[in-house]
Amino acid sequence: MDVIKQASSYLLTPECVDEYFVKFNVFDGPCFMSTLSKGLGFALILGSILVKLPQILKIWRNKSGEGISLLSVSFDLSAIMIYGCYSIVNEFPFSSWGDSFFLLLQTLLIACLILHYSGRTMMAFLYAMLYTSVFLVFISGYTPKDFLWTLQGFNIPILLVGKLSQALTNFKNGHTGQLSAVTMFMMCAGSAARIFTSIQETGDFMSILTYCVSTSANAVIVLQILYYWNVDATKMEKKRSSQKGRKAKKVD
Repeated sequence: MDVIKQASSYLLTPECVDEYFVKFNVFDGPCFMSTLSKGLGFALILGSILVKLPQILKIWRNKSGEGISLLSVSFDLSAIMIYGCYSIVNEFPFSSWGDSFFLLLQTLLIACLILHYSGRTMMAFLYAMLYTSVFLVFISGYTPKDFLWTLQGFNIPILLVGKLSQALTNFKNGHTGQLSAVTMFMMCAGSAARIFTSIQETGDFMSILTYCVSTSANAVIVLQILYYWNVDATKMEKKRSSQKGRKAKKVD
């Protein structure tokens, strides 16, 4: 029983451990919501390890970041970094923010790939060094909590500008380019789930509001992906036909 209690402590609060294993009150409502939140939080963390992999592979496979706004990626990266640092400094439960760490690494890689495949490899290196340095400064303990709280407030306009700049790029191009539908669907679902876990585990108004805005902004891009779906398919088919034509000419 002691082993079970200790193992359960990763998902259950001490109060819920007593409710379930001492009082045997398995139908306790608050404990159910708390356990569901923690379980969902850890599931989101596991999912975040691979959530942007389809986007990374799509850029790498096509050797192009066409259609992906570097401005949008940079704002997205800033928002993720600020929230992650804000959560670390405020000692929020890992289950409420752990996915931010993996999203940060993957988003940073996407930005570097966009720069690399546009012929700016040195800029990609400097870009990565800049963001890494800022992240380390923010979590060093020397950055005041009030400053990070203020930055967290700016996360809402940062998210809006970032996502809407991608939406505007899609609108101007008339397609979504190298954007991965799988990644965007998962991002939208993940941010929606984070609204629930933030309410349950932190109760932090700024975090809850940030995820509400993030979900709405992600939903706009998801709708664009659905709207431009056939356009992108036609565009890719034309590109393949053009490549085959060039290869045939070389053979001739």
